[in-house]
Amino acid sequence: MEHVADVIEELTGDHREVDELFQRCESRPPGCIERKLFLDALTIELIRHSVAEEMHLYPAVREHLENGDLLADNEIADHQRVERLLKELEGRDAEDADFDRLVRELRTEVTAHIRDEEDNLFPQLRNGVHSFVLESLGRKVREAKEKAPTRPHPQAPSTPPANKLLAPGLGLVDRVRDYVTGRGRRPEPPGTR
Repeated sequence: MEHVADVIEELTGDHREVDELFQRCESRPPGCIERKLFLDALTIELIRHSVAEEMHLYPAVREHLENGDLLADNEIADHQRVERLLKELEGRDAEDADFDRLVRELRTEVTAHIRDEEDNLFPQLRNGVHSFVLESLGRKVREAKEKAPTRPHPQAPSTPPANKLLAPGLGLVDRVRDYVTGRGRRPEPPGTR
């Protein structure tokens, strides 16, 4: 029988991908166009991940964990700070004077959020929620990421039911814009052509 990743494994995998994208972005020289291309890929991953968490993980945290409302509210506040930074970075080029500073701020926020989830929230979920529920949430998160927006929308609702109604529509519009503009295509590693 094939192993199905539960929500913790799914989101932890996303965290590793985000770490890799930050490293690839930061490994390029300041002002290099590839920094912006990696930031676009990072933005897409962060937004899809955040929307899926807000649609499925945090409602489960509220339902299943003691102090779940407080935990979920804190995580959503983290997302809002990250989304504001992503929105500020969205219109900037890699040569922009504030680009590197904003990327550093973004990395600080994202790293703290990941550490909090992996060190605090995920162990509570693992200990307090049945594995069947965690597997079901993993499926829901994977499905939500496929339809989620790919661009920051800081004014969009971050809690159900409004986010579950609006996110797929925003996601469709974002994916069309990405396709038309070519946004989100990762640069080829050197020597692959």
